[in-house]
Amino acid sequence: MGVVQICKGEYFWLEPKNAFENFQEPDIGLIALAFLQGSFAYGGWNFLNYVTEELVDPYKNLPRAIFISIPLVTFVYVFANVAYVTAMSPQELLASNAVAVTFGEKLLGVMAWIMPISVALSTFGGVNGSLFTSSRLFFAGAREGHLPSVLAMIHVKRCTPIPALLFTCISTLLMLVTSDMYTLINYVGFINYLFYGVTVAGQIVLRWKKPDIPRPIKINLLFPIIYLLFWAFLLVFSLWSEPVVCGIGLAIMLTGVPVYFLGVYWQHKPKCFNDFIELLTLVSQKMCVVVYPEVEGASGTKKTSEDTEEQRQPIYQPSPTKDKDLVGQPQS
Repeated sequence: MGVVQICKGEYFWLEPKNAFENFQEPDIGLIALAFLQGSFAYGGWNFLNYVTEELVDPYKNLPRAIFISIPLVTFVYVFANVAYVTAMSPQELLASNAVAVTFGEKLLGVMAWIMPISVALSTFGGVNGSLFTSSRLFFAGAREGHLPSVLAMIHVKRCTPIPALLFTCISTLLMLVTSDMYTLINYVGFINYLFYGVTVAGQIVLRWKKPDIPRPIKINLLFPIIYLLFWAFLLVFSLWSEPVVCGIGLAIMLTGVPVYFLGVYWQHKPKCFNDFIELLTLVSQKMCVVVYPEVEGASGTKKTSEDTEEQRQPIYQPSPTKDKDLVGQPQS
C-alpha cells in the first residue's frame, strides 16, 4: 500500500525538507528514550539464545538465524513506517493509539477490519515466541541452582518445562499492573539493555583474560565495542531524561537480591524452610506431572543429570529416599 501511495504522489512527509522538520526542541535525552522504546521491537535477536539447547547444530544455525532475521525485521519495520507516513502526518502518528489501525481506516475503507485482526495475530505470534524462549531462561536458572528446583523439571511425556512456563505467565501478569504500555516498555527496555551491556562487556573481559578457551561462535571485538558505546549512550541519557521510570526499573531489578540471598547464598536454612520447599516441590510435581530431566548413561540406562543433582542442592536437600522417589518416578 505504501508503494501505491508513493506512485500516486502521496509522499509529502517523505520529502527531506518535511521529513526533518522539527516539531519540538531537540532533546538528546528524548532521542535516547526514543531509541530505547524503538529497539524493543527488534529485541527478538536475543531470545533465540535462550533455546540453543533445542536447536539443531546451534553453532551454525544460531548465527544464521540472527543474520537473517535482523535484516528481515528491519526491512519490514522500516517500510511499514514509510507506508504510514504516506497516509498520515507526524501529528496523526503521535496522536494515534494504534497506528496500523488508523492507517487501515484511511486507506482500506470497508476492509479496515483486516488491520486489527492482523495486529492481533502478529501480537499472538510474538507472545508465543516470548513464552517459548523466556520460560527456558527460568528453566536454566533453576538448573544452575538460582531458582527453586521445581522450575528445572519437565513433563514426563511432552518434555516441556511446565513449571517454568507457569512461572513466566504469573510474572507477566504481575507486569500488567501498570496500565501505561510505554512506561512498561521503558521499565523492561532499560533493564534489558542494562543486562545486555553487562553481558557483552563480560565477553570482552573473557576474550582478554581467557583467550584460549573454546569459542565455537566468535566475532571481531569491534562489534561488541561499538555496541557498548551505543549502550552507554542509551542508558545514560535515558536515565537523565526519565530518572523516575529508570529508577523504578532498577528497583524492580534489585528485588532479586534478597531472593538470591534467601534462596541461594543462605546455605544453612532451618528444617521448616526446607520441609516447606520440599512440600511445595512435591505438590507442583503432582499437579504438573513433571520430573527432573534424565539423560542416557554410558551403559544405556537412564540417570539424572549430574549437573541437576549438584545444582539442586542450594535450594533444598531432601532425604535420599524421597529424592529417589521424586527423580525416578512421576508423581500422580
